[in-house]
Amino acid sequence: MKYLVIKCGGSVLENLPRSFYEDLVKIHESGEWTPVLVHGGGPLITGLLNNLNVETTFVNGLRVTNHEVLDVVEMVLSGSVNKQVVRNIVEVGGNAFGVSGVDGTLLKAKPSDDSETLGFVGEVVEVNKEVIDGIISQGYIPVISPIGIDTGGQRYNINGDIAASAIAKALSANLCFISDIPGILVEQNGKKEKLDIVTKAKVEELIDNQTIYGGMLPKVTAAIDGLVHKIPEVGIINGFDKNSLIDYSNGKAIGTKIVLEEEIA
Repeated sequence: MKYLVIKCGGSVLENLPRSFYEDLVKIHESGEWTPVLVHGGGPLITGLLNNLNVETTFVNGLRVTNHEVLDVVEMVLSGSVNKQVVRNIVEVGGNAFGVSGVDGTLLKAKPSDDSETLGFVGEVVEVNKEVIDGIISQGYIPVISPIGIDTGGQRYNINGDIAASAIAKALSANLCFISDIPGILVEQNGKKEKLDIVTKAKVEELIDNQTIYGGMLPKVTAAIDGLVHKIPEVGIINGFDKNSLIDYSNGKAIGTKIVLEEEIA
């Protein structure tokens, strides 16, 4: 079974066209790839926190999470966003099963190394692959919200990119980040140019000179971590382009492909 882990950020999810979900269902029905969708929900979380007058701040693209913020994060991610994605898939004739990383201890977590600053932001220490395979065996596309849990029952807010990378590692899956831009863009000759392929070393250079920053930072960090841990391939594509997901799954040169140095001839 060839798995394809697809990560959709919250800012993208709100506006993804129907064609994206149609392509996802086509891939599922083709049987060549087994898609697993992991989603975020940042803008909706921020919106609800603002409505509730709860302060929210970010450090290196990660949301600082106390108990109050954590309740809202779980409500939005595992509730409204997760079920909206499932409904979107059902609407185009697909079968989807929404699940949180808490369910079945799907995402076993621990506090992040920077927990004194970030609060209840977690890292994935183990993925319960059996839960994912159980959903797939019933003919559903798993739709996963990135809330983790530890053995004591404490929940953690896990960045969606990091969760997707951990799931891809556990499944030895290709990992595809869905964006609203065509890939990693850099300034060349006074205009933005897309990088078709980029190495780990080049990504680290772009982070150091702050070409890559903010929300793109967790994506490329998760991508590099995944590649080091033997994820076959990581791509960043524009989900608003019709057939982009199908083109990617068929191996066409699309978006930005992130690789380890030794993989480039």
